[in-house]
Amino acid sequence: MKFFKAIIAFIQVVLLSFGLIPVDYDNVSYGEGTVYVPEITDALYLVEDGQSAYSIVIADDADACIQTASDELQAYFAKISGADLPVVTESQLADGAKAIFVGETVSSAALGKDLDTVFEDGFYLTAYEDNFYILGEDSRGTLYGVYTFLEDFCGVRWFTPELEVVPENADIVIDKALDRLVEPSFAVRRNSCMGSSDAYRAKMKTNVSFYYEAEEFGGAMTFVLWDVTLDRLVPDSLFAEHPEYFAQLEDGSRSTDHVCLSHPEVLEIAVSNAREYMRNCKYSADHIHIGQKDNSNYCRCDTCTALYEQYGAVSAATLLFTNAFADALDEEFPNFTFTFYSYGETETPPTDASLRCNDNVVPVLCGLHHACRNHPLTECGATDLQQQGLDEFMNLYAEHEPQIARDHLVWTQIADRTYIYDYTINFLFSAQFFSNFTTLQSTMQYMHDIGITGYVYNCGDGHTAAFNELRNYLLCKLQWDVNTDVEYHMMDFMNAYYGAEAAPYIKEILDIQSAQIAATAHSFDFDWHYQSGYYPVHTAVKLDCLWDNALAADITAEQLFNVETANLSWEFFKANQCLNEYNVANPLRAKENEKLYDAFKSHGIDRVSSFSFIPEKEDIDFFFTRPYQWE
Repeated sequence: MKFFKAIIAFIQVVLLSFGLIPVDYDNVSYGEGTVYVPEITDALYLVEDGQSAYSIVIADDADACIQTASDELQAYFAKISGADLPVVTESQLADGAKAIFVGETVSSAALGKDLDTVFEDGFYLTAYEDNFYILGEDSRGTLYGVYTFLEDFCGVRWFTPELEVVPENADIVIDKALDRLVEPSFAVRRNSCMGSSDAYRAKMKTNVSFYYEAEEFGGAMTFVLWDVTLDRLVPDSLFAEHPEYFAQLEDGSRSTDHVCLSHPEVLEIAVSNAREYMRNCKYSADHIHIGQKDNSNYCRCDTCTALYEQYGAVSAATLLFTNAFADALDEEFPNFTFTFYSYGETETPPTDASLRCNDNVVPVLCGLHHACRNHPLTECGATDLQQQGLDEFMNLYAEHEPQIARDHLVWTQIADRTYIYDYTINFLFSAQFFSNFTTLQSTMQYMHDIGITGYVYNCGDGHTAAFNELRNYLLCKLQWDVNTDVEYHMMDFMNAYYGAEAAPYIKEILDIQSAQIAATAHSFDFDWHYQSGYYPVHTAVKLDCLWDNALAADITAEQLFNVETANLSWEFFKANQCLNEYNVANPLRAKENEKLYDAFKSHGIDRVSSFSFIPEKEDIDFFFTRPYQWE
C-alpha cells in the first residue's frame, strides 16, 4: 500500500512538472495585514516650507539613548526638509515655545500615560496642545518611536545597512489629534543581517546583539555565554580522569560528544565555571545559555534514561539541569535569565506537565529547521527526516500531523517565556532560491498567538543567500508586527533595491517559484539542489524571459547589480538541473558554467553552500561538474 501511494504521488508530481495539471501563479499570498497610514484631518506642521518653530526637547538628565534619539530626529529633519531644529534640555526651553518632547520629561507627565502598562519597547506618538511627544516605555522604546515616526510620517526607509532612502519634503506634518500607541509583537527580536551595526539594528527595532551592550541605542539583550556552551562549562579536558561526566553511548562507551546532565558533580562543575564567567564578564550581560554540542550522542546512562522515561522525553534531563543551574546561581545573579536549547533530541517537550521551567529559565526552540517552510506550519507536518527515496513524493501528498507546531505549543505551556531560534535559508545550497516567503507571516503569527515571547536569532545573517536582503527586511518587519502587510513591504523594498521598473518582474518570479515549489515539493533548511521544485519547460522559459526583462529594465547601476545577483539563484538552479544553455548536449556547456562561476565571484558570492567556499577556478572541471559540486 505504501509503495502504491508513493507511485500515485510520483505521478501527480510528474503531471504538475510537465504542466498537465495547472499551478495557480496568479493568487500567491504572502499573508494578509495592514500598514499604518497617517490620517491628517487637522494639520499640525512640525516643519512648513522648510522652516520650523519647534525645538527638540529632552530631560535634563537624559541618558545616552535619549541623546541618540534626539540627535537622530534632528539629523533626519534636516535631511528631509532642510530645517535645523535645536536640541535643548527641558530647563532650557522658553515658556510657551513649541516643542517635540523626546522621552520622559516633566511636561510628558501631563499626558497621563501609564507607561508601566506598555509592552516592552512600546511607545506613544501623541500630539497635545500643539506639541508633539515621542514617549517610550523606556529609553529604547523612545528611540524606536523616533524611527517609527520617521518611517510612517516621513517615508524614511532603511532597507539594508547600505541602502537608506530619505525623501525630500519641505513639510513635516502630523494630526493635532494624534494619539497612537505602538507595541511590538515579540519582546525579544534579533536579525543581524550582513553589514549590520548597532545603529542599523536599532533602526530595524531589533534588540538582541548577544555580546554588545549598545548603550547609546538603549542596550541590547546580551549573553555571558551563548550557543554551544557545555564544552566550556564542563570542559572536555575532564574526560581523561572523569569519563563518567560525559555521555554514555548505546554501546556502553563514554564520549565527549555530550555531557551526562544527571551526574551531580557535573552540575557543581558547570555552576562553578559559570560563576567565574558571570563575575568576569566585561559587559552588562543578563543571560547565560546551556547549549549542547551539535550531535545526537546524548547520554544513555541508567540515571538519564530513567529521567527520559519518567518525564516522557530526552529534553527532561536538560530542563531539570537548567532549573538546578539557575537555582544555584540565582541568589548571586538575581536578574539573570537562564536559557537552554530545545534542539535535536531535546526538541520534544516532556509529556509530564508537572515538569516546568523555573520563571527565570527559558527554552530556545530550534525545531523549525526540521519543518517544511513553504507550507503552513500548522497544516503541514512534513519533516526533512522523511525525505528519503520515494517517500519524498508520498510525503508531499500524505496527511501529516503538525508535530513541530504542537511541540512549540507545549513548550509555551510549561515555560513562562520561550524564544525561537529560526532558520530562514537553505544551508546546503544557499545560492538557490529558498521558498519560504509565503509562510514567514503565518509562522510568526502562530508563534505569537501561542505565546512565544522572542525571536532570538535568524540564520540569514552572515550568508550571501538568495534574496536574503529582502528576506531579512521582511523578517524584521514581522518580528515587530506579525500582522503587517508583507506584500506592501516586499514591493516597497524591491522598488528601491531592484528598481521600480524591474521590481514587478522579480515579484512575478517570486510568485511563480513559490507556487511551483509548493505544488511539487516541500522546502527544508537543508535541501539538496534537486529539491527546489520541478518546472514544466514552458514555465522555465517564462522565468528566463522575466529575468531578461528585469535585467533590461531602466534602473541604476547599483540596482542592476542587485538584479544580477538575484538572477544567479535561477541560473544556479538551471545549471544544476542541466537545463537550457547548461544542457549536457550543448557543446558550450563548459563555457556557460565558467561564466556562471565568474558571475558568482564578481557579485561577491564566494560560496554556493553555507559550509564551504567555492574552489579556485583551475580546480573545477566545468563540463563534467555542476555548480552544487563547487564546494
